[in-house]
Amino acid sequence: MLTRASTTVRWLPEDRPRARPGVLRRLSRHRTALAGLVILSAFVISTALAPALLPGDPSEVNFDQVLQRPSRSHLLGTDQLGRDLLMRIVYGTRVSFLIGVLAVGLSALIGVPIGLFSGYSGGTVDIAVQRLVDLMLAFPGFLLALTLISVLGVGVTNVVVAIGVATIPVYVRLVRGVALSIREQTYVEAAHALGASGSRTIWRHVLPNCLAPVIVQSTLQLGTAILGAAGLGFLGLGVKPPTPEWGTMLGEGQTYLLSSWYIATFPGIAIFLAVLAFNLLGDGLRDALDPRMKLT
Repeated sequence: MLTRASTTVRWLPEDRPRARPGVLRRLSRHRTALAGLVILSAFVISTALAPALLPGDPSEVNFDQVLQRPSRSHLLGTDQLGRDLLMRIVYGTRVSFLIGVLAVGLSALIGVPIGLFSGYSGGTVDIAVQRLVDLMLAFPGFLLALTLISVLGVGVTNVVVAIGVATIPVYVRLVRGVALSIREQTYVEAAHALGASGSRTIWRHVLPNCLAPVIVQSTLQLGTAILGAAGLGFLGLGVKPPTPEWGTMLGEGQTYLLSSWYIATFPGIAIFLAVLAFNLLGDGLRDALDPRMKLT
């Protein structure tokens, strides 16, 4: 009598397949990304608790305390109008971060659909869109934002529009490249064979595969947007005074750089830390969202 041999496969501990860690777990292993996240958390928490920790009006003028050096009463000193620099930097975080988020959101909202349509459609449509993008890229992003703000005028809304429009080509090129590679995949051809429409294919198959690079690019672009807003503010074309904004504060402090260095130094450090934090976090997200990464 013949007996059937058992076909059960027993995995040795060292041979057992290892599950790929999740995005959050992989991100938690990225030390530089965690450092960026800590810096950003400090900015967000400080500005959220600002009314309780630093009560008062950051734009209130006090000529009795003009150009005071850092001390116990004013940890970062006061500016040329007697305003507390620490309070203005903390409250300026709201304005700078708001400009960055809105500008990036505007550019992604416009650039992602255009890139999807251009890359998926191809042909004449793709050529026309890319020539328009090439025309926009012929101007440096900051120069284009500077031109737009000169036409629109100063103010938070106009700064958001200027920086957002100047960043649209970045998203168009990024998403177009991803869409060009995805439309040639087998599952997209199978969707067409099953009768799926072009819009449904884009929504169900192309767009989800574009989200990871868009998220990474948006994180990196937040730092660039904050830096661009600060540059406009430094030139006097950004947020209207006396609203606290890092670039405007930096521009106001350049006159007193030799006698009162702290007026320009501390806003500059805030800009540096914010841009650095977003870049560190963006690099970590890129590694965590890349399915080809193998983290041990």
